Parts: sequence; C-alpha cells; structure tokens
Amino acid sequence: MTDPSDPTDRRYTKSHEWVKSEGSQLRVGITHHAQSELTDIVFVDLPKPGKAVGAGESVLVLESVKTVADVYAPTKGTVVAVNEALKKTPELINRDPYGEGWLYLFTPEGPVDEKAFLTADGYRAFVASAAPH
Repeated sequence: MTDPSDPTDRRYTKSHEWVKSEGSQLRVGITHHAQSELTDIVFVDLPKPGKAVGAGESVLVLESVKTVADVYAPTKGTVVAVNEALKKTPELINRDPYGEGWLYLFTPEGPVDEKAFLTADGYRAFVASAAPH
C-alpha cells in the first residue's frame, strides 16, 4: 500500500477521481479515499480505447466486495488507453491507487481548466467536510 496522502502533482474531483496531466493527455484514477470506501475491488469494467465521453459521464465501473461504483470523466474527451493490468489484477487499485492502479488515459477535447478541479489540500478538506461527524 502506498502512502495514502493525496499527491500534489495532480488535481481531484468531488466524485473522487484524480487527474494528472501528461502532455496533452490526462491520466485518471480514483483516490485513496475512494478505494478505501469501496474496500476490495474485484472487477474493473474497462472502456474500449476510442470511447468518447462528456464531462461527468460514466467511463467505467468498479466492482468491489461491497458495492458497484461508476468512475466519471473529468471533462469531455476520448479514452485513448486503459490499464490492461487491472483485468487480471484489479486489486492494484487498492494497493497503489496513485501509481500502478491508474484506470485510463484520456485526451480532453479542448483546453482543460485546472481551476475546475480541487488541489490535494482542497480535496482533503472536501473529504473531511463530507465525513459524518
């Protein structure tokens, strides 16, 4: 298991995805918080490369021993690659959500507004404010 602190080299969504810019593409995964809430992930329904999605649309589904959860597109664009290793080893998402457990590579349509996403500190504050007291 990696350090659960949210890396500062990427941005976060309120639906618990992380987005990391890699040139003109975005690498997308789910946060440590999301994978811990899902518990043991047992199946990933990966999209086919070339799939076009709108901002906020479901891109793929994660199945855990506890529930099924959608993963959403951070912005409008096209899936260009998926993490094939997750087909055989979906638990990589639990073990290393910010590294080997990435989900898909995405080419956004048009410029990405970084301000539309949360910073690591902003995401941690969002999770803390949403937690039951």
